[in-house]
Amino acid sequence: MSDGQETDKNIEIWKIKKLIKALEAARGNGTSMISLIMPPRDQISRVTKMLGDEYGTASNIKSRVNRQSVLAAITSAQQRLKLYNKVPPNGLVLYTGTIVTEDGKEKKVTIDFEPFRPINASLYLCDNKFHTEALNELLESDDKFGFIVMDGNGTLFGTLSGNTREVLHKFTVDLPKKHGRGGQSALRFARLRMEKRHNYVRKTAELATQFFINPATSQPNVAGLILAGSADFKTELSQSDMFDQRLQAKILNVVDVSYGGENGFNQAIELYVLKNSATGETVIKHLNKEQEADQSHFRDPSTNAELEVQEKTSLLEWFANEYKKFGCTLEFVTNKSQEGSQFCRGFGGIGGMLRYQLDIRSFDELSDDEGVYEDSD
Repeated sequence: MSDGQETDKNIEIWKIKKLIKALEAARGNGTSMISLIMPPRDQISRVTKMLGDEYGTASNIKSRVNRQSVLAAITSAQQRLKLYNKVPPNGLVLYTGTIVTEDGKEKKVTIDFEPFRPINASLYLCDNKFHTEALNELLESDDKFGFIVMDGNGTLFGTLSGNTREVLHKFTVDLPKKHGRGGQSALRFARLRMEKRHNYVRKTAELATQFFINPATSQPNVAGLILAGSADFKTELSQSDMFDQRLQAKILNVVDVSYGGENGFNQAIELYVLKNSATGETVIKHLNKEQEADQSHFRDPSTNAELEVQEKTSLLEWFANEYKKFGCTLEFVTNKSQEGSQFCRGFGGIGGMLRYQLDIRSFDELSDDEGVYEDSD
């Protein structure tokens, strides 16, 4: 995956997370909120027929208010599906219904989109809430990481993808202990011991190539590799000429664990943390938190009339929706790492690299108080 594709994917993941948070907080009266998910190979015609049948069933709901809300939601879903000739390649997600806002007012919402990667779930539910479990599954990492747990008793090869761990292969080894006698006997035993260690490392290296190199592409089939163990074998393997250079380039970390085998595998997973927004005129104001607390920003300066807040969008959300229009690249930086924390503190949470050199002296006349910007349309 190219850097641009990876960036786009990260932004889509951020959007999904934000959407899930909003959907989970939404509540309605009765069962007027529809959650509809269609997998990639589903048919629009099938779901349209199903919604028609559901409309007939919902017509028998005794409560007039609930009946009207459910029928309105089904109609909204039917109308939105008319915009699609077929289910998109990654499937289709649709949420629609009447929700209750924080001030107790009812509001109709309809959200439909194609996920950033294929969604395998098939779902239709009418409830007093939206169901987002399948969206949460989309956020699970699809990257696969390889683990080699190696000690003096044997080696285990495993993978971790999202929350799924798999043991690919394991074998035991019987290595001779250090010999306590002197003389020629000690030299002979030392030579045999080193020879068996060498053969053990070679076998592990060969199996690593077998399990972690795709023979069709001749490239690693894992996003990264973690070597673990309680002895020096893991370090010896990582530095050995017998270890495939393609896999050496994928080593993310070498960690010490107290055990070998599956217990060591579990401990290695725990120890290594994977990388882990009365005129009809619309006025757009960009306010920081301090300015948002000043009510004067929510009044018309000429008439002193109170302005109604139509929509609040975070600056980050605006960036995520608009950055491509400006030919920019957008990267999210977490403060969970030392470098990320330093960046967030040093730049106040936002920074940029300019395409062209800018003479910042032209901004010297701007006052620090000039922080409110308005756009009218």
